[in-house]
Amino acid sequence: MSYDLMVFNLKSPPSDRKGFINWYDNQTTWSESHNYNDPDVTTPELRAWFMEMINQYPAMNGPFATDDIDNPKMSDYSVGKSIIYVAFAWSQAESAYQTMFDLAKKHNIGFFDVSTSNGAVWMPDQKGEYICMHGGDDTQKKTRKWWKLGNKK
Repeated sequence: MSYDLMVFNLKSPPSDRKGFINWYDNQTTWSESHNYNDPDVTTPELRAWFMEMINQYPAMNGPFATDDIDNPKMSDYSVGKSIIYVAFAWSQAESAYQTMFDLAKKHNIGFFDVSTSNGAVWMPDQKGEYICMHGGDDTQKKTRKWWKLGNKK
């Protein structure tokens, strides 16, 4: 098992929880007609995120793969037209979450916490503030309210 997270193009998924989960399920059937290891198939924002992310969490496969198989930060990236799904070692969960989250904000893309039962979906709101749109635990729901009040970390 792995610790899985996903980033996505903001224009692609429906904004409601049910629509988002259906869209996510469709994306992860891996039915697009391309190789899922090459970031050239995705949006410029997702590609920029990927190129920065692999500096800290090297790619296991694809054109940017490294040979350091003993590196605990080695991660499996699945690159779609509108998403990048990443499988990390569980030992990297906390650090990977924070890195991926911070880079999602930087590159103005969505973030989905796949590995939790009610995974939070984070996106910028109309003011550009990064908020938990739906899902998440009580801590994230409080954070959602905190962000909506206009505060920033």
